Amino acid sequence: MPDPEPRRRTSGLVVESREHVRLLTLDRPERRNALSTALQEDLVEEFLDAGESPDVRAVVLTGTGPAFSAGLDLKEIRELDARGERFRSPMHRTTRSFLEVVTECPKPTIAALNGATVAGGFELALACDIRLAAPGIPMGLPEAKIGMGANFGSVLLPKLVPRGLALELLFTGDPMTSDEAVRHGLVNRVVPAPELLDAALDLARRIAANAPVSVRRMKETVVKTADMPLWQALRLEVGPDPYTSEDRAEGIAARLEQRAPRWKGR
Repeated sequence: MPDPEPRRRTSGLVVESREHVRLLTLDRPERRNALSTALQEDLVEEFLDAGESPDVRAVVLTGTGPAFSAGLDLKEIRELDARGERFRSPMHRTTRSFLEVVTECPKPTIAALNGATVAGGFELALACDIRLAAPGIPMGLPEAKIGMGANFGSVLLPKLVPRGLALELLFTGDPMTSDEAVRHGLVNRVVPAPELLDAALDLARRIAANAPVSVRRMKETVVKTADMPLWQALRLEVGPDPYTSEDRAEGIAARLEQRAPRWKGR
């Protein structure tokens, strides 16, 4: 069956299904893909749906125009301030944080960073498992320059790079380029802009070709044992058990019979 037509949500999020890969595109180029409240809510819904759908085995997130995302929609926030409405800090809102939902997605997530990736846009990229980026794009957390807090980035960034570097980026608010970021492991690799989305989709397809039970087990194990002692982490047994799954028997049979496996996800 051909893939269904793309769906465009009113927030500016475009949703596509390409075989076992879900492609989500931030499509507000006139606002540098700023993360409005509506767009955040749609990201929550679509990542939850991708995580629950048995047909989705990987998610690719990208943007259109000159930016991946410039972060929260500052014009929207200013309008709320002008109306005298209360601005709540990230962990005191009535809805789930979109960044937490992306981080907790049980399927592998890949960010294809097509342009400037700053503030909440950088935090959104950090929430994904794997990051590919176009050359020379600015990446960073300028929140200290405008009185915001970078709550998610302040927690996650020091887990991904040396503490001193994380603090320098947070305290100064200065950006680095994607070419610098790849040297620190924040970006898996830099890909020429015209080839970026194809590279991300190809990577997602290669992941999706593997046993879903195995991939999910690996992701949950990596995420949930990150701060645990080795002896405790080895005994945690999180996620589905690939060793006793139907897919394990199918994978071995397919390898010995020299054919493509037919995964059932169980």
